[in-house]
Amino acid sequence: MKRRTIAKDVNFKGIGLHKGEEISLKLVKASSGTGIVFKRVDLEEGKNEIKLCLENTFDLVRGTNIKNEYDAKIHTIEHFLSALYIFDITDLYVEINGNELPIGDGSAAPFVALLEEAGVEELEDTIEEIVIKEPLYISVGDKHLVGLPYDGYKITYSIRFEHTFLKSQLLELELTKEAYKKEIAPARTFGFDYEVEYLKANNLALGGSLENAIVIKKDGVLNPGGLRFDDEFVRHKILDIVGDLKVLNKPIKGHIIAVKAGHALDIEFAYKLNKL
Repeated sequence: MKRRTIAKDVNFKGIGLHKGEEISLKLVKASSGTGIVFKRVDLEEGKNEIKLCLENTFDLVRGTNIKNEYDAKIHTIEHFLSALYIFDITDLYVEINGNELPIGDGSAAPFVALLEEAGVEELEDTIEEIVIKEPLYISVGDKHLVGLPYDGYKITYSIRFEHTFLKSQLLELELTKEAYKKEIAPARTFGFDYEVEYLKANNLALGGSLENAIVIKKDGVLNPGGLRFDDEFVRHKILDIVGDLKVLNKPIKGHIIAVKAGHALDIEFAYKLNKL
């Protein structure tokens, strides 16, 4: 695959999920081989660039985050990365004035719209894809990730919760750009009503609202508009894993099967893929 950047610079503003502050974002086209580089414009020049790579990931409990050797950090990048993957963007500067990505509506749809506005520019150099040639797997307790050879990129995801409303969901999807935009990008992040009080008490999700997350209650969801898909929860999990594996910044060829996986397991699996 040819390396790609954006065709023109674009801007975006929104609220950060955890701090609840307004974040300004500028996507700037980059030359071939730059990679994906986040630049904290609110920090000291020379210590404010954070390159997207496996080694820079940290604290994967509630999202995917990266930091550099000067402890400059960017939080909650998975939805943005998910959109970057589907547009095949390999080289980009992301100028940002805070430590987390805007949450938008809790899905990848705002970032898809932003990248469509920016357009895509093909660069001269090529990038080697990651090809799964024999089965790979990783398991931690009841969480599993499997990679199988496949001529394309397919994801099968299964979730299960011991909850009165959200129990089990399963979805398999051939990951094409059009399928992603229609079936995955609009799926929003979610949480349970009993988590909200804990998060707020710990200064997390201060920017969270029913406009940017699904909140699940005992017998349904609190969101007045309901769900965008009956199985929106598993669709969002596919959105997340596509973004998490984008930390490798390479196209992937294979069939990935996930059972109750999350950000931490996704990144562990990325380390296995990185050795191929």
